[in-house]
Amino acid sequence: MNNNQLNKNKTNKLFWICFIAMAATAFAFVIRNLIIGDLGREFDLSETQKGELIGVGLWPFGLSILIFSLIADKIGYKTSMIFALICHLVSISLTIFAQGYWNLYFATFLISFGNGIVEAVVNPVIATIFNKEKTKWLNIMHAGWPLGLVVGGLLVILALGPEMNWRWKASLIYIPTMIYGLMLLKSKFPLQERVKASIPYKTMLKEAGIIGISLIVIFIIAETGRAFQIPHAWQIIIGISIIIPYSIYVKSMGKILLIILLFVIIPVATTELVIDSWISELIEPSMKQIGLQAGWIIVYSAGIVFILRLFAGPIVHKLKPLGLLALCSVLAIIGLLALSSAAGLWIFVAATIFGLGKTFFWPTMIGVVSEQFPKGGALTTNLVSAVGMMTAGVLGAAFIGSIQDKAVEQNLTAQKPIISAKVITLEKVSIFGNYKTLDSKKLNELQENERIDVAEVISKAKKSALAQAAILPAIMLIFYLGLIVYFKMKGGYKPVELSMETEKT
Repeated sequence: MNNNQLNKNKTNKLFWICFIAMAATAFAFVIRNLIIGDLGREFDLSETQKGELIGVGLWPFGLSILIFSLIADKIGYKTSMIFALICHLVSISLTIFAQGYWNLYFATFLISFGNGIVEAVVNPVIATIFNKEKTKWLNIMHAGWPLGLVVGGLLVILALGPEMNWRWKASLIYIPTMIYGLMLLKSKFPLQERVKASIPYKTMLKEAGIIGISLIVIFIIAETGRAFQIPHAWQIIIGISIIIPYSIYVKSMGKILLIILLFVIIPVATTELVIDSWISELIEPSMKQIGLQAGWIIVYSAGIVFILRLFAGPIVHKLKPLGLLALCSVLAIIGLLALSSAAGLWIFVAATIFGLGKTFFWPTMIGVVSEQFPKGGALTTNLVSAVGMMTAGVLGAAFIGSIQDKAVEQNLTAQKPIISAKVITLEKVSIFGNYKTLDSKKLNELQENERIDVAEVISKAKKSALAQAAILPAIMLIFYLGLIVYFKMKGGYKPVELSMETEKT
């Protein structure tokens, strides 16, 4: 066997390890989201608390992807993946034996932290082994995500069904986790392209710059401070103690284009990941009317994403990355508005449009950053994912939950004030301030006709959240159109070749 064949076999093996690890993280993601309603009923969680659990399934991803983007080149990609495997295995066990909200919170933290490590490894690995077609292969590798959603969703919906205890559903996550764990045993990962090109570590940090790192550090400290009740004064001190030394060392604000892309990923992450996290809950009342489990929407839209990402190459070539992102934004706007009002089988039509819209957001954004900032290595490639996950977890998930709680309170008080006085009695606190929510115990004490009235209000409140979320892809569209004009003025969008940009000092 010649060297070319050996290299090809090695490349194929690395691709499949990355692909299956990505699928495993999505498998865990969808199962945890499909059982969120069961967790709410068993542990008497409010909509905002459920949103906080969904959020902690996202923001630790940002924490771990930042940490491992900084150290993975030093400790090795295989070592990093083994650490992710340990996080996943411990998390599954903690979830199965959870006794309350904070048990669930910590277990979800661990699995999200492990997911972030996986992404911190697979993105730079794929960008390195396919360095001439980064956006294409990142899209194909990220097809593992919707595949995991489809397989996990189908197992829960068809194999186990709605009557099966949620702990059995959670235990399924062991299966794909062990598969990618076994594949790691004989794996060998490459040096990242920045390291191969002998570009200094400090240069990588300068590409991200002060603003890029500060953005994610602020969100990390804010959310960990909320979760662990760290006083605001200490949060400020911790933030300053990290940002100032970093600023003195790198002496660079970061690339303007990268900073813009980091802000754009905030609505991208909320549109794709947070809506995916909430969709089964938001659509559940309408799906029940046609006799289907809400999880079918996740499985259906994920199937669309999976197929399209596999054929990303010709699409990216035809539309170019920014043109593709702009088109996806338009489809996402239409899809969310359609989902907010769709009923019956029209729900699947709306889900088709939204599925088409969200397909290429995440991997194409990573591809654009990797193509434009190769000197930033693993850090800049992963920073966009880190900021997206962190902001989605800290703000996006709780925001969608907050919309629902407030809509229920306002609509029920306006339409059924007597019922509202009976059931909206719990006062809780979130990142968006104090709010009132339904007391499920008092809700169960209502008369049957009163419970029906409340259910109608809740159903409308959940779907209204989708309509309000459509503002996010609208913001994205404005940015993408602006970037298209910017690159056109520069002669068109072109990837930056690392060989032409290599620095030796």
